[in-house]
Amino acid sequence: MPAPLLLDLSHTCHTRARTGIQRVSRALRRELGAAGRSITHDPYARGWRPLAAWEEENLAAPGAAGRRGARWPWTARARGWLTAALCGRPAGVAPALRPNRGVVVPEVFSPAVAAALPDLLAAAEGPAVAVFHDAIALQHPECSPAGTVARFPAYLLELLWFDGVAAVSEASRDALRDYWAWQGIRDHPPVEAIPLGVEVPVAVPAVAPDGGPPEVLCVGSLEGRKNHLALLEAAERLWREGFKFRLRLIGIVQPATGAAAARRVQELQAAGFPLVHAVGAGDAAVAAAYAACAFTVYPSRVEGFGLPVLESLAHGKPCVCAGRGALGETARGGGCLTLDDLGPADLAAGLRQLLTDPAALATLAAAARTRPIRRWTEYAADLVAWQGSLLRRRREQPPFRLR
Repeated sequence: MPAPLLLDLSHTCHTRARTGIQRVSRALRRELGAAGRSITHDPYARGWRPLAAWEEENLAAPGAAGRRGARWPWTARARGWLTAALCGRPAGVAPALRPNRGVVVPEVFSPAVAAALPDLLAAAEGPAVAVFHDAIALQHPECSPAGTVARFPAYLLELLWFDGVAAVSEASRDALRDYWAWQGIRDHPPVEAIPLGVEVPVAVPAVAPDGGPPEVLCVGSLEGRKNHLALLEAAERLWREGFKFRLRLIGIVQPATGAAAARRVQELQAAGFPLVHAVGAGDAAVAAAYAACAFTVYPSRVEGFGLPVLESLAHGKPCVCAGRGALGETARGGGCLTLDDLGPADLAAGLRQLLTDPAALATLAAAARTRPIRRWTEYAADLVAWQGSLLRRRREQPPFRLR
């Protein structure tokens, strides 16, 4: 059997969250199977190692949208401290990680992980690839957490350490290339747009289940850039006009930028409007929500990819979303009602059209059910093939030093 490809899950194996990056990381782990080996940076042992049993169990647990932060039990911390103490030095890279055929890092890594990356990349026996999700923190700092905005310039330079960067969309690829060009960086690794995939259900219902008012679904964490406040205002306008529908939101709340939307949800619920918000929902519950809805809406103003749009289409459900950027890349395959503006008035108009025009809804649903849907299997195969085609870059030392 050939040497495995090392897959860094330093954050994903320590959280139950199911935001986009965690979905990508878990999908790659599943699709690589025996051809991959999941690893983590252990900040307490100060080294890289294969996953422990409790981390494997965490990944295998049923999906549930929990908090994004990593959780390390005290027993795991103590084990790491003891390992470092017995060695008398940082643990470095565990011998069990050799041999290997390279490294894939699908997460946006923290400063602590970045400081340890040179050791891991030096131990890579094949090309090292980072997955790049988006540059939203620099493009739209006004709707990003302050800590993320402050961290991002260093992260974008740390990507220069890799042999290649796999962007999740053309829009993300162009954003990274443009940033490096703006910085005057010409000697950078190749950047390839490799679009993500989704899990396609075995059976897709042709129509929403009968009974009760139609349900409109919105999947995505509540945070500033995802524009839930505009969606909630649009829904309230339609409810006050007499439209009968239920709006279901699924997603955790990002405290720094999503608190206002969370408060507005509670206000509308207290006023008696048919609004449901599930903060924690496992994969099965999300799939059931897609099956039950009439259509979905994804009001986000900017995305690196926008998995919920493709997931909606995979379930045969039309999606109201933006028609530009990364979302436009997905929407152009059919099945979406695209909007030029994502303010409350335009969102209300889009929802009104699909709530009142059964023929338009049916046409979009048919397009969603018949268009080719890219699967995680295809994404993983394309990523691994590209990784294997890359040339190794010299990395006697990183292109710059962390301060």
